[in-house]
Amino acid sequence: MSPEPYAFLGGKQVPLAEAKVGVMTHALHYGTAVFEGVRGNWNEEHGMMYVFRLREHYERLLRGSNILRIELPYTADDLIQITRDLVERNGYRQDVYIRPLAFKSQELVANLKLHEVESDFTLIVVPFGAYIENDGAIRCQTSSWRRPDDAMMPTGVKLSGLYTTSILAKTEAVMAGYDEAILLTNDGNVSEGTGENLFMVRDGVLHTPSETDNCLLGITRDCVIELARNEFGLEVVERRIHRSELYLADEVFLTGTAAHLTAVGELDNRMIGNGEMGPVAQKLQAIYFDIVAGNNPDYMHWLEAVTPGGG
Repeated sequence: MSPEPYAFLGGKQVPLAEAKVGVMTHALHYGTAVFEGVRGNWNEEHGMMYVFRLREHYERLLRGSNILRIELPYTADDLIQITRDLVERNGYRQDVYIRPLAFKSQELVANLKLHEVESDFTLIVVPFGAYIENDGAIRCQTSSWRRPDDAMMPTGVKLSGLYTTSILAKTEAVMAGYDEAILLTNDGNVSEGTGENLFMVRDGVLHTPSETDNCLLGITRDCVIELARNEFGLEVVERRIHRSELYLADEVFLTGTAAHLTAVGELDNRMIGNGEMGPVAQKLQAIYFDIVAGNNPDYMHWLEAVTPGGG
């Protein structure tokens, strides 16, 4: 591991302690930023860090940047190399969370015209363990906050300002004694968790909310759909899901970069199935963990292999 951690800012690697922005930075005041969350999974046996679906994350970040008129001098290939170099230099030999952020960097307030504000890109890599501190099925609450409609704010990309709703919902749920919150759309249908997509198993069929329910089309979500169909022959249906359907489901689970695949055993004080992780979630979780750790040769195309410290 590097004697001191490094970040990327202003087009170069700098010590993390020096990676600062000013209090007048546009993104700080207005949430004018786009971010991604990427997992790097350390494989001790291989002596390798495996970064999961890095290209797809950067392609989505660039789409979000286009929406916010954030102009970056980097292609997806450039951003992949920047990330590889930073992961290598920091040298962590444990699981990490990689946070790219494209943001309106100019120190300029009282200006709401995106095309007039300068942009920049920053990247950090930090050690990261479990996002939800629970080894078994978690307890969830249907949030009083609603997932914004795409007509209010683009929901298909990870805009910083959009996540205020998720933060309010997560805080509300945890302070009420739950592990996570489920957000509904404005018309009361199921959308997603605060940072995860949602799946429901019913009579052997896997159901998940569709794009029209304002959920993020998550990269882990995409992986689970592909694995369910190709590895286990499951039917996967993307459709509108009513809140009450979750209470009657055989299984419910959440997927996301930070949360991986997490079973929901209880929602609004109602048990889901038998309250434990169900067989479909177990199968999907097992193969998913094998893949992200670099132990499944059939899915190495989803991984960027990096040797920390350049060893």
